[in-house]
Amino acid sequence: MSLWSSLYVGTSGLQTSHNALNTVAHNLTNADTEGYTRQQVEQSDKLYMTISKTASAVSPQQSGLGVSYSNVKQIRDYFLDRTFRKESGRSMFYEVSRDTLLEVEDQLGEMNGEAFQTQLSDLWTAVQELSKDPCSSVTQSTLIQEASEFLTRAQSVYDGLSGYQDNLNLQVKQQVEKINEYGQKILDLNDQIRAIEMGKIEHANDLKDQRNLILDELSKLVDITYDTDTFGNVYVQIEGEDFVKGSTCYQIGLDVNSITGFYTPFWPQNANVLPGSDEFPNGKGMLITTDGVLKKDITQNGVTTLKTKTFNIENALVFNLNREVSSELGTDIGGVKAMLLARGDHRATYADIAGGEYDKVSQSVLMNVQAEFDQLIHNTMVSINDVLADAAGRTTFSTGTTATPMVTATDEDGNAVNLSEFTYTDDSGNTTIKAIAVNPDGYLTNEEGIPYSIFEKIGGKGYTKLHLTGLTDGNGNSLDGDYWVYEKESYAPEEIYTLYSLSNTQMNQELMQAPAKLGFRLEDGSEDLNTMAKLKAVFTDEIHTLNPNVLKQVSVLGYYDDLVSQVANSSYVYNAIYENQENTVSAAESARDQVHAVSSDEELSNMIKFQSAYNASSRFINVVDEMLEHLLTSLA
Repeated sequence: MSLWSSLYVGTSGLQTSHNALNTVAHNLTNADTEGYTRQQVEQSDKLYMTISKTASAVSPQQSGLGVSYSNVKQIRDYFLDRTFRKESGRSMFYEVSRDTLLEVEDQLGEMNGEAFQTQLSDLWTAVQELSKDPCSSVTQSTLIQEASEFLTRAQSVYDGLSGYQDNLNLQVKQQVEKINEYGQKILDLNDQIRAIEMGKIEHANDLKDQRNLILDELSKLVDITYDTDTFGNVYVQIEGEDFVKGSTCYQIGLDVNSITGFYTPFWPQNANVLPGSDEFPNGKGMLITTDGVLKKDITQNGVTTLKTKTFNIENALVFNLNREVSSELGTDIGGVKAMLLARGDHRATYADIAGGEYDKVSQSVLMNVQAEFDQLIHNTMVSINDVLADAAGRTTFSTGTTATPMVTATDEDGNAVNLSEFTYTDDSGNTTIKAIAVNPDGYLTNEEGIPYSIFEKIGGKGYTKLHLTGLTDGNGNSLDGDYWVYEKESYAPEEIYTLYSLSNTQMNQELMQAPAKLGFRLEDGSEDLNTMAKLKAVFTDEIHTLNPNVLKQVSVLGYYDDLVSQVANSSYVYNAIYENQENTVSAAESARDQVHAVSSDEELSNMIKFQSAYNASSRFINVVDEMLEHLLTSLA
């Protein structure tokens, strides 16, 4: 090898060591930068000069031209990345669930001194005091006052639960917007990285760090899968559907329920446009529809027209919330799914339990508590009202069977009325109604003859005046006449006005102004102790269950204790799962950091190594230079 060729060896060493030192400096500078991955230098041989080649030689005689700075690569572990991101998503799922239960505990007030238990106990105490002196205006007034405070406090708790539903709903919208932003950023970074690395000369490692950091954040919100193609593009799927692919980011749309205002994420590209819809471009930005209908003002030739596009999103939902939540099935990943599950899809009432639809609310933390809490209030209010109505003379009448009804009804104008809207049917098809004969002077009735109810529906008194024909007593005597017929509750969502639910109940204003109208004094002048005993039984009879999946029967007071215990136990379980999951995430993150985090000690060691190599290359060049100088000087 000539001395001139030797200079190439030295200069290549200088350049390579210089670049390697720059890489070390870059690592040390970004040691505390979030998402930064340490970079490692790869060196390779430069070209070789062939001096001679003989057939007998194992290999030709060659002289190298030095070393090259061939690559600077990121040190990452694909498996650890996937593990960390999966466990982060699962951790966020249980964090949202735990936080929701903590909020429910706060709304019930058991942890901050404003416990609903206190108000329930005060109402029970008022009933006990009333039973000691039923005819006292003081105890009657106390009962109405405590009943009013009981209803007000219960409505406050329910409104608090509903308010947190709205809070979660807003978070769903914000997180979906963030997800779409992440998708667009990944798409942009793909373009930048591809443009830089296309020539195979430079490496966009810092841009890759930004992209990896976005994938870390995205994995907390939703269950993602991802892969990298040969050009360095990252493709992302959410819940098994394409999100970032090729040159497109398939943004998630939101459908808004016009009644509840709740958002439902869906894939616009998978939604079917119904026939008859106006065709117009969606435009940029997130697609938001109301009940599947998108409305836009389209201007054409100076004329603005409101056009609509109707989507069927049934088969385009991002999240399948009907699947069992299970780590084994992988259905417990992502904060957005947890928010949707916790929020539910409507304001739950006791009708979701009584109407046989409990399975639709059982997986939602908030809807489950809403339904069970509303059931407690409903049972208490209706039971108290029923005691008063039965004391006033309301009774149950047989009206025949569904096949052969015996009783007919007309309204006050003489028009026929379908009694099926008021009848209760047993398993044998026998039908009954609850009614009281119109008697304005009756016991515990108002001036219209309607039994006094402490709690009333906002939509009406709960009774309809009908003329009944075909009623008989046990001896066959006719009981035809005018009756106030108890209105049956409907569990259909669109008929919530028929329910004695917290959102549809108010205090009887007549009794609020004059509690003494209750009286509780019988015609013979004695106190109505029988009604007092029944009022006390409302709170002590163990006839209630939390939900269809619970067999334990409890009293009203025991019901609330069990409800609080259920919330507390669920909160404890979710918190334990969350803490265990956080430990798993921490372990995965620690293992990942050992691979790609910057170690100051290691980098300083590399700095000494590359500095020594730089010095050695420098000295090598000096030696060659001196030799050349000596040759030139001596020969000259």
